[in-house]
Formats: sequence, C-alpha cells, structure tokens
Amino acid sequence: MSVDSLLARQAGVISREQAFRAGLSRDAIDHLVRRRRWTPLHPHVYLAAGHRLDDEVGVRGAVLWAGDGAVLSGCAAAWWHGLTDRAPAAARVTVPRHRTPRGRPAVEVRRRDLDPVDVTWVRGIAVTARPLTVLEASVELGGRFLDRALQRSVRFPAVYAAHRRNLGAQGSARAGQLLVAAADRSASETERLLVRLLRSSGARGWHRGFPASGLLIDIAFPDAMVAVEIDGWAWHTDAVRARADERRRSVLVRAGWTILRYTWHDLVERPAAVLAEIGSEVRRARHAR
Repeated sequence: MSVDSLLARQAGVISREQAFRAGLSRDAIDHLVRRRRWTPLHPHVYLAAGHRLDDEVGVRGAVLWAGDGAVLSGCAAAWWHGLTDRAPAAARVTVPRHRTPRGRPAVEVRRRDLDPVDVTWVRGIAVTARPLTVLEASVELGGRFLDRALQRSVRFPAVYAAHRRNLGAQGSARAGQLLVAAADRSASETERLLVRLLRSSGARGWHRGFPASGLLIDIAFPDAMVAVEIDGWAWHTDAVRARADERRRSVLVRAGWTILRYTWHDLVERPAAVLAEIGSEVRRARHAR
C-alpha cells in the first residue's frame, strides 16, 4: 500500500515501519519530519500535515506505537466500537506478555495474552471483541453502561463467556460482580416490560406475582393454568439458580400449569410474536378446560 493510501486510511497517522514498507527511505522520512510535514505523535509514529489531531488520531497513534500484537482495549475500545460517545483521555492497549513497552502520556499499556476469540479488527485496528470490550469498560463505566450494552449491543452469554476466559485479569473480580448484579436487574426489568406489553395489548385475566404451589408465578393466567416465566441473565451465571429454576418448573408442571418462558431479547426483538404466542396458548388452554 502506498504512503498516500495509508495516510488516507489511517486519518493521517503512519508509523516509521509502515513508511519503510511503503517504499520511503530513512532519509526521506527524516526529511519529512524536519520539514514538519510529519509531526511525531510517539516515537516512530507521525501525523501528516493537513490532518487534525483528534480522538481517532490519538487511538490510531497509540496502537501503532505499541507495535506488534497491540490490541485496543477498555473504554477506548468501547468508543471505537461505537458503544460510548466520548473517547477516554488515555487509550489502553493490550500487548502480549513477552513484550515490555512502557506507557506514555495518553497511552496505558497492559501486558496480557488474549484469546484469539477476544480480538477483532475494526477500521484497520486490532481491538477487543465486543463482549470483552463491554466487560472491561463496565469496570470503569459502571452497571448502567453494562445494562445498556446488554440490552442493545451484546448478548449476556457472550459477555459471560469472555469473563470466564479472562478470570484473573485486572478488574475481573469487579467485572464478575457487575455481571451478577446486571443479571438480577434484568429479570425484574424484563417482567416490567412484559407487563407493559400485556397492558397495551388489552390482554385480560392475567395476574402478576400469582401464588401457586408455594411459589410466585411471574405472570399467570389462572383460569387457563398458563404461567409466563421470565428468564433473567442470572441463569447463566449461577448453577444453583439454574437448578432452582428447573425445580420450580417441575413443581408447576406437576400442578398442571403450562409454562411459557421468555427473555429480555424475546420481548424487545419480537414483542408481537410473544404476545401472539401467549394469546394462542391461553385461548387453547381455556378451550380445553
């Protein structure tokens, strides 16, 4: 690729190594720097004249400076993926353990070997994949960011799997706590969403928190013996909860209830289909009785 093509593709940022590979000599590069046609951003990384020093330049410069195997991470990766509106003051890059670059102003370096599944490429930069990005950024940005990302951008099982792959990494304990808390919140919010859908549809005969066989059914149609249960994300984080859900299901089925189960994504992505399924099952059950 030519120097001009690289500069156009990389917002005016280029490394010395890239310039060599594109055909420039050492003297030619030094001449461009002396003439201030290229301004150093970091050692051996430059910004060409005519390009604005902005957040994209900062990120590209950080990753190029960090060198082979560098992966954009954390809040900077979240911004690069479009998950946040603002880039952080410092770009975090993860480099393989065998490499030892020191951090620089506006660049935070972390040494860790990432699983290949946790790395992707976005606009010419190696960046942590969305699930790991969400997980790591939530440690700094908090539970609200995590909730929003889980509702809009990534699925809980993928984020949880990324957490399991990176146990022991800096921030992983806090990330695990945030995941469990988000899972708990999801169930109640999903139930509230279903209630809003049922009310807006004009459905009749349903009760929230209906007592049956010593349990409370999330949403029940008692005359049809149809129970609508919400699967929160917590099911994925805790084997004890998963077993408890199975026992709960067994109790209700033995008592004669038909169980329909839905997740947050069911209600968000196919609300009309969910309401149709519930309505169809309730009508069938009422007719059968």
